[in-house]
Amino acid sequence: MKLTFLGATKTVTGSKFLLTCGTRKILIDCGLFQGLKELRLRNWTKFPIEPHLIDTVILTHAHIDHSGYLPVLVKNGFAGKVYCSDATKELCEILLPDSGYLQEEEAKFANKYGYSKHKPAIPLYTRAEAEKSLEQFRALGFRKSYKLGEDTHLSLIPAGHILGASFIQFKYYETKILFSGDLGRPHDPIMQTPSVIQAADYLVLESTYGNRLHQKVNPMDELAEIINRTIKREGTIVVPAFAVGRAQHLLYLLYLLKKENRIPSVPIYLDSPMAKSATEIFRKYADLHRLDAELSKKVTEVAIMVNTKEDSQALDEITTPKIIISASGMLEGGRVLHHIKQFAPDPKNTIIFAGFQAAGTRGYDMINGKKTIKAFGEPVEINAEIKVLNNMSAHADYDEILDWLAHFNHYPRKVFITHGEPDAALSLKEKIESKYGWSCVIPEYMQTETLA
Repeated sequence: MKLTFLGATKTVTGSKFLLTCGTRKILIDCGLFQGLKELRLRNWTKFPIEPHLIDTVILTHAHIDHSGYLPVLVKNGFAGKVYCSDATKELCEILLPDSGYLQEEEAKFANKYGYSKHKPAIPLYTRAEAEKSLEQFRALGFRKSYKLGEDTHLSLIPAGHILGASFIQFKYYETKILFSGDLGRPHDPIMQTPSVIQAADYLVLESTYGNRLHQKVNPMDELAEIINRTIKREGTIVVPAFAVGRAQHLLYLLYLLKKENRIPSVPIYLDSPMAKSATEIFRKYADLHRLDAELSKKVTEVAIMVNTKEDSQALDEITTPKIIISASGMLEGGRVLHHIKQFAPDPKNTIIFAGFQAAGTRGYDMINGKKTIKAFGEPVEINAEIKVLNNMSAHADYDEILDWLAHFNHYPRKVFITHGEPDAALSLKEKIESKYGWSCVIPEYMQTETLA
């Protein structure tokens, strides 16, 4: 049994872990690298193992940094099955084609305006290639044991991060290894508490917030204050939001604020067809979150759904106060860039960030005070108020991770700290070693460990 780290090493993107059980090769997660250019270039380089040699892919959840490389893998020869939960499968049916479409649009834009060094610019994959990869998906139920090989068994366990998110547990002979994927929070207002895990011989653990505590503030109070202040100066609020998870959380908070008359009755727009579709799936899987079907319906009706490109463009012509929620959450593409281009230069407006911003992204630059960013090859001045909601993350902070680990009564022989920037990974390593005395490793890119 061997484990090779092909992504999410000292970074929060590109999650890919190759588990070899005897002759069987299993890829856990298949995410895109995002952010820093040196990371994004890995998406274009030859994959470290021939894709046709991989037997199976297992996804922890649907976010693009965990699933978005799959169309490339399939295009280059992977012919096996992709296993995940039902909700993850349905979300990927939205996210992957949208990712392909955005990459086609970005390449088209680069060619039209000549801002790419590549002549011509081409997409990493197309919508059609993404749709083709979906043919290989198969959904599995939670908390059941599935046989992958003579001596290899797989289980999916609810992780609480987003709809359908799973811990992935393998048993190879008598050795157990657990992949946390992204670990949810115990008191999330929408998602259910992450499942208690009591035993694993090896643990691959995320560390996105390994060096931080979420502030003990009510995001509703923060959001109300920001909205009221902005509307008072007749500004517009733009919220870049991850289409899956964060958009639904924001709609819930806005529903509560409107219900309690804590914010003025200005129009709220959900300008993301992907977020709209994800919200419909959210309503379908009411058993996987805390909101019942009736409340889910009311929450989704708080916003005006923006469908067409023309309707999206028309939002930028409206001069009266409004709230626009649009993807992508790190400003890496999508309709939100047009809104940033329109509204960020004016100091009466506000841009609210409600999720983690990876190094090298436009979102990271903006929350760290950069006064000019590039969008569609052109500079955009940032004069709008920039705010970060401090307690909306769907990732556990280090206290919440340590509390989750406290349930283990069979201690891991080794914990591999992944999916975190270097400082976050090191900080979590030191905290686990100090509190529990467990052996922790921060793996390097392409590092291989022999487990059994």
